[in-house]
Amino acid sequence: MVAGAAQQTEAMSRRSSKNSRAGAALLAASAVGAVNTWNARKPLSRSGWSGVAAFFAGWLTSELPWHAVGAQAIGTAGFARKGALGSRAGRAALGLSAASWVTLVTLDRQARKAGPILDTAIEDAFAPFRADPATTDMIAAAEPVEITRKRIAMGPFTQYRRRYVRRGDGNLSYGDAGRRNRFDIWRSADLRADANAPVLLQVHGGAWVVGNKQQQATPLMAHLCDRGWVCVSINYRLSPRATWPDHIVDVKRAIAWIKANIADYGGDPDFVAITGGSAGGHLSSLAALSPNEPRFQPGFESADTSLVAAVPFYGAYDFTNRDRTGRQDMVEFVAERVVKLPLDKHRDVFDLASPMSWVNADAPPMFMVHGTNDSLIPVEQGRSFVAMLRAVSRNPVAYAELPGTQHAFEVFDSPRTLLSAAAVTRFLETVRRMRRPGPSQAAEPASAATESDRAPAPTR
Repeated sequence: MVAGAAQQTEAMSRRSSKNSRAGAALLAASAVGAVNTWNARKPLSRSGWSGVAAFFAGWLTSELPWHAVGAQAIGTAGFARKGALGSRAGRAALGLSAASWVTLVTLDRQARKAGPILDTAIEDAFAPFRADPATTDMIAAAEPVEITRKRIAMGPFTQYRRRYVRRGDGNLSYGDAGRRNRFDIWRSADLRADANAPVLLQVHGGAWVVGNKQQQATPLMAHLCDRGWVCVSINYRLSPRATWPDHIVDVKRAIAWIKANIADYGGDPDFVAITGGSAGGHLSSLAALSPNEPRFQPGFESADTSLVAAVPFYGAYDFTNRDRTGRQDMVEFVAERVVKLPLDKHRDVFDLASPMSWVNADAPPMFMVHGTNDSLIPVEQGRSFVAMLRAVSRNPVAYAELPGTQHAFEVFDSPRTLLSAAAVTRFLETVRRMRRPGPSQAAEPASAATESDRAPAPTR
């Protein structure tokens, strides 16, 4: 009898020890999950390599919060089966995980509120440009956005390119730089050859050193294709092999190709807009603000590279950090890897590469979108660029600042991605209405800049 009691005590001791180990492991895992959730709510760093790490973790978690809940819940269940909840540490871990899950649900709800912010930005930007303030038909109606569980669950796994890039429309060439001058044409299967459809050019990001035409804005391009648009997604030369201004030269060359050839694919060469995120936001805004600039068009100076609108996402708008709204380490990175010249001795080159230097009264309609949680390009730089544009531009300047939103938020399907795709479509369709003759033709607002108010050209 005594031996049996001893064995029972020993078994209980082993079970308690096992539970304690499992509980400690669960507590450690829950702490990592909670820190990751907090980083998604508010980035732990915005500078150096720690800022890059904060971006990657925060980006995935803030755009896929339910996936994070699922991953954390599965981990918790696994440890619970090992007896973790039989210890104080395990029960504390469960409480910590529960708090994390509540926060993740809050992040999802915050993302779903982006629609009104985006729509208000568009309505406020175009309101002063209506020919008749009593009419509202110039501004395209906001479309309802269906955010289904299946679509969000698929998230980054949806393969849009297979659906919209026809055989023969992929990996076409617009220049002589091999695969870095390749592009894809996106269009719906039923688009007629004579559709004369509006065109959007997509320029990928990647800090001017990485990336390709298949990695960004695929939900946006799919959304536009479903509504009768033609989209063109390009590669361009990358540093350190390429040296500035190779990158913008390639973008300009792609625009020239589109203008000359897109009609053969059902597109309208007279309505070409541009978008891009991060480095793509830099290149798309610079291309929009510098139409037909010969220094960016060597060998094709006479080609028309003007654009009807631009939608830069979380762009880098200044290579000089002139107003201290950017990251100084980005300036140093650009100097070393992209421009390959010191800023203090070649400031004119950096100025010429900065969209802020090209702000002018004739800027096309532009719609900038930036997140408040951006760890790579501070939202303050987006605000500064928008303020500069609004001070002089004759055309609408829309700006949506999305709370709790990281860099690269619109890469794959998420609530924010779907809402932003609908908003970009609304913005671009409104620009189309402005360009049509008729009662809804836009008028120049009373506050528009006069010729004498034009911003000076960049340093020559």
